Amino acid sequence: MAKLTLGNLDVRGKRVLVRVDFNVPIEAGPFGRLVVSDDTRIRAALETLRTILEAGGRAILISHLGRPNGVPSARFSLAPVAKQLEALLKFPVKFASDTVGPAATAAVNSNTDVVLLENTRFATGETRNDPGFAARLAAFGDVFVNDAFGTAHRTHASNVGVTHCINRSAAGLLLEREISYLTRVTETPERPFVAILGGAKVSDKIGVIVNLLPKVDSLLIGGAMSYTFLKALGHSVGSSLVEYDRLDEALRLLEVAGGKIHLPEDHVVAGHISNDVDARVCEVIPDGMMGLDIGPLTCAAFKGKVLSARTVVWNGPMGVFELPSFAAGTQAMAEALAMATENDAVTIVGGGDSVAALTRGGYADTVTHVSTGGGAMLTFLEGNVLPGLAALSDQD
Repeated sequence: MAKLTLGNLDVRGKRVLVRVDFNVPIEAGPFGRLVVSDDTRIRAALETLRTILEAGGRAILISHLGRPNGVPSARFSLAPVAKQLEALLKFPVKFASDTVGPAATAAVNSNTDVVLLENTRFATGETRNDPGFAARLAAFGDVFVNDAFGTAHRTHASNVGVTHCINRSAAGLLLEREISYLTRVTETPERPFVAILGGAKVSDKIGVIVNLLPKVDSLLIGGAMSYTFLKALGHSVGSSLVEYDRLDEALRLLEVAGGKIHLPEDHVVAGHISNDVDARVCEVIPDGMMGLDIGPLTCAAFKGKVLSARTVVWNGPMGVFELPSFAAGTQAMAEALAMATENDAVTIVGGGDSVAALTRGGYADTVTHVSTGGGAMLTFLEGNVLPGLAALSDQD
């Protein structure tokens, strides 16, 4: 990677301003206290934080949580995150009740080696990349480390603006690892290279499809987005979700794909989305029914492609996997990736739903890499520049 990394940064005796991605789910715990319900993203940052501390630096942490739209609220406070981080890090963490105000200044000036400032999105200047807000954040650090891959596709004050106000900015270990894996699979993949795309809308992933088609050997498309492609080919899709304004584009992609795009050949259908509905499998979707998962023939075909691959990238579920009646296809892909990894394939999974399916099936630790940023991963796979990465200092 051509950008400065934490391994090349001298942090001894310095305040290291670290942009982390602590945008984690919060829910009511015992006695109504708010607690972190999934600490995956906090755990992902631990290696970078421990590296800074072991090298003699102080870590001043900044992150967003949710979309409070510039209005502070307990619902979006990082206070529960500070407690969870302290438990995981096994190191004192001082939480500041504001982001750039007197509490933040006092916390940064204290003797505590790990400080977590309040939600950056409590300030309206964060998402606007306001130079004044960025300068106030940057004043808390001697150097800057960005370890938040999940926001690398955003141009915000806490990941881009601060780099203009601080001399040296580097990629953290998590960000470096994310870019390394994605660069490897898109530039020098071991073949066969298979990509799996799912989810609701073709429009969300057209850029990814266009960029990946010349690189992959097979592109497996499931989820509701597959019905736009099937409709474009003239297939009956019943009342399945179709983006009618994308039919011509879907047909064009199929024509230029040269047989690389593989679509479902059977479906799990129902009259409406409910776990109590009478679901059945069919190859032709009848009127009044909608496709809600890939069927067993498609599962077997897609699984065969994955198991023959040396490189696999997956983003997006194969159906309404949240409901058990329509989860089989997505779980089949999770199982296939786990098996492919056992066969020494490089497997990368991104996107909240795909990662959730992996976790639900007990496969989260069985793939090569689980990406912490679905939107950033898609932006990278589209071949676009990540502003949060581009803003960092170049290697010396």
